[in-house]
Amino acid sequence: MRRREFCKVAAGTAATIAWPFRARTETMRHIGILFGTSQELAKARGLLEVITQGLKENGWNEGQNFTFDYRFADGKYGVLPKLAAELVQARVDVILTDSSAATQAAKDATRSIPIAALSNDPIGSGFIASLNRPGGNITGISLVGADLSGRRLQLLSELVPGLGRIVILSNPAVSSHALILKQMRAAAQSLKMEIAVAEASTPDALDNAFAAITSSHAGALVVLPDAMFFGQHPRIVAFTLASRLPALFPETPVVAAGGLMAYGPNILASFKRLAFYADKILRGANPAELPVEEPTTFELAINLKTAKALGLTVPDKLLSTAEVVIE
Repeated sequence: MRRREFCKVAAGTAATIAWPFRARTETMRHIGILFGTSQELAKARGLLEVITQGLKENGWNEGQNFTFDYRFADGKYGVLPKLAAELVQARVDVILTDSSAATQAAKDATRSIPIAALSNDPIGSGFIASLNRPGGNITGISLVGADLSGRRLQLLSELVPGLGRIVILSNPAVSSHALILKQMRAAAQSLKMEIAVAEASTPDALDNAFAAITSSHAGALVVLPDAMFFGQHPRIVAFTLASRLPALFPETPVVAAGGLMAYGPNILASFKRLAFYADKILRGANPAELPVEEPTTFELAINLKTAKALGLTVPDKLLSTAEVVIE
């Protein structure tokens, strides 16, 4: 796998302004982790490891000058408000989030504790005023690029001959999915494709979503970025293989687990950048003045074994552009 830097600062230079939640003279700082996924999955994906490594590279050593305070929703977004309230009560110095759902819960719980968020659409979700000047207590990473939705549909059309109808797996509990669906409908119209949508907001709802996907008679599936969907990717991959349905996922690890194709930002690099924001905030920067970063390069992964099982031939042109190829 080739690793490439994927983030850039949207614009401007952040002013270093004291953010007065906890006294700057205190030696032990406290970083809250509010994730929609499970602790086991976060560890397996290496998310906690890259955050810890990023902090270490900036002079922060766990147990010496900072501690983590963890809260994991295990894919059950309904408990996120309670978990966010617990972190606020614990008076952490900064909260790191892994998703739009976790960010919304943190935003609702506090307007004073800084939040370094990884989310799909921070402006459309109402988390920030603009990328350059977030304007509140939230900053971080935006994972939605302007042409990402269209590119995902284009990739599927290149791989699946005669593709005319696509079904999208969406989570209605994730506010940013409404924007992504709007972008995908516009892209589909330009590509002369039809769009169907199947929804699941909890793991228990996936079976009904699978039934809706089957009844849509679509030629391919797009799974939208969501921590709950990633946690359930073995079920989703198994369904697509059993249904002989070509599917595109947002995360490369799903392709390594048998998914056909993935396209999106490098997730580990994104989570490591959260450590950059935590460092700036712990040293006194105001999140309102820290520009939100957005992706500039993306990673394409293809599983040739899965393509063969689905009876698909991957065009050489598409193969040559892939950063990750599973054979």
